[in-house]
Amino acid sequence: MGQRHLGGRNGGTELAWAALGGDPALTERIAFGGPPGLLPARLPAMSLARSTVAVCALAAAELAARRNGRPVPAVRVDDGAVATAFLSERHLRIDGRACASFAPLSRFWRTADGWVRTHANYPHHRARLLHALDLAETAEAPDVETVIAGRRAAEIEETVCAAGGLAVVARTPGEWTAHPQGAAVAAHPLLTLDTLDAGVPPRRLPPFAGPPTLPAAGLRVLDLTRVIAGPVATRTLALLGADVLRVDAPQLPESQDAHSDTGFGKRSAALDLGSPVGRASFEELLSRADVVVTGYRPGALDRFGLTPEALAARRPGLVVARLSAWGDDGPWGGRRGFDSLVQVATGIAAVEADAGSASGDSEQSRGGARRSGTPGALPAQALDHGTGYLLAAAVSRALAEQSRTGGSFLATLALARTARWLMHDLGADGEPDAGPEGHGHAAQAPGTGSYDPAAHLRETDSPLGRLRHALPPVSFDGAPATWATPPGRCGTDAPVWR
Repeated sequence: MGQRHLGGRNGGTELAWAALGGDPALTERIAFGGPPGLLPARLPAMSLARSTVAVCALAAAELAARRNGRPVPAVRVDDGAVATAFLSERHLRIDGRACASFAPLSRFWRTADGWVRTHANYPHHRARLLHALDLAETAEAPDVETVIAGRRAAEIEETVCAAGGLAVVARTPGEWTAHPQGAAVAAHPLLTLDTLDAGVPPRRLPPFAGPPTLPAAGLRVLDLTRVIAGPVATRTLALLGADVLRVDAPQLPESQDAHSDTGFGKRSAALDLGSPVGRASFEELLSRADVVVTGYRPGALDRFGLTPEALAARRPGLVVARLSAWGDDGPWGGRRGFDSLVQVATGIAAVEADAGSASGDSEQSRGGARRSGTPGALPAQALDHGTGYLLAAAVSRALAEQSRTGGSFLATLALARTARWLMHDLGADGEPDAGPEGHGHAAQAPGTGSYDPAAHLRETDSPLGRLRHALPPVSFDGAPATWATPPGRCGTDAPVWR
């Protein structure tokens, strides 16, 4: 496990486990270890990563115990494995090729009065951004920079969002707290796990054969998610033995590189829910599904009858897990969003800014970075990855509760809620190393410590070529070391259960 053994006491883990409704005594089953100083940041990014993986592993261990009638297996959390997994998209290699992360128009831009960040990785989002700025489809970064530099940040945000694109003002934590959407997010806990229909009898989950211990064996998961957070959750459920089928609309482009990172253990099908044939195929899948995970903005799937209540009505006993960027309510409840944008809007980018670039602006954020300094970012897309592991944990906990009480369940999470948890509720969990201004963790000095990401990477043959990928950080006694199958090509599998 490495250098540190912190036992079963971890404040972030206990907070997250309480949000999941778990038995507090079970956190004593967790052992923490690994090298210090990983994911260095002013904010406690490593605490977020460690805690979310810990509760995900504990929920899986609890479900395994519930199915086999045995004690809850011991859980191990290694910071090296966790940090490597939280950077999985950066570690991925396909036949030696590194994968692109952000498109040229997905970046920070200086405005007349501050900063904005845009997201234009998908072609349709790029087109909407350029249309909102009255630029030609052939425009490049210098053209965008010129237009944005002469306009106010709030004007850019509203104009681009009104056109269906993605842009957010770089706010300080205080500005986000005062914003109506910040207030809406603050009114909710980290996550909710609710009963949709209490009249459904308890779920009977038969014991599973092993090794390895696969607590989700025999369960069918419909994966209606994209990008990172949702796919990380369903990738984890696939690791735990579930039959995960990802379903995408054929008209929506998806990054094969992104799927090559998060598609382990899954199959991927294309279905047009707007066509009679596609809708019939989906309803057939739903009739035998145990879990549905959605990651689209609130309301986007309603026209297909895919609200949680409608899904549970057609498939009693279903577990519905949904995530969004900004939450279900508030003025931004229906907006699109990504990890990078949530970091910027909520003040994380201000906290993580380069303090050395700050001007004389008197408004300072936590951590000492001034509002006019170049905005920063967490060392990983930690909101995405952390929310993904929390989502998988919520599904495991719902399945365990169903075996006792019955009912249909709904888990609700949002990147903005995870951001608030990071900024207001998490500490450094006793980690001795402090980052700039005394917040978070400092990086290891070169040549010291024992962290080598190669120890947590593996090479695997796949239909896409030779993959170098991060191993799963979710670990408990008997847990699988890796996924049963590598990722394939997006949308090429038949829309049927195994």
